Amino acid sequence: MSEFETAPETHDEPTYDAPEDHGHAILAEFPDGSQTLTLDGDSDGYADVVANDADGDGNPETVYTDEYGSERLDTLYVDANDNGIFEASVSDRNEDGHADLLQLDRNEDGGVDTIVADQDFDGAADTLIADRDFDGNVDLIAENPDEDAHIDRLTLDTDGDGHLDTVHYGDKDTNPFVNA
Repeated sequence: MSEFETAPETHDEPTYDAPEDHGHAILAEFPDGSQTLTLDGDSDGYADVVANDADGDGNPETVYTDEYGSERLDTLYVDANDNGIFEASVSDRNEDGHADLLQLDRNEDGGVDTIVADQDFDGAADTLIADRDFDGNVDLIAENPDEDAHIDRLTLDTDGDGHLDTVHYGDKDTNPFVNA
């Protein structure tokens, strides 16, 4: 073909955009009625959510999620009374692999980084427990048992020695040292 000849027209195959990959889900249903849902929402091959419905009522009692961006499931939500509302969450914020409810002993290395709990099951969180410096020791406990939007008792490790040593009372109604 010379430079002056016109190339024959060609028709390419029709093109289309492939559908987006919205991840993969596996629902396992067991003979006792319990179910486990595993979801890989970003299709990276690692589970992003695992929900367990132990009694098969459609409300998961535990949900594990990846909240902090690695391949690990780092946060656990618990519906202790099976009412469809999570009463506690436990998080491994620094993703060191320690988010075990059994490691809450303040002197044991590798404990939970954050716990948020609704201890009276009314749907509002009333307790926060945290290891803010990730040394395996709880260094902050904030409690609001009367749920008046003010922290009633704040217990801290103010000197960083791994032991809680300071208590602040934010509400005179819950302060045992105030004369009523």
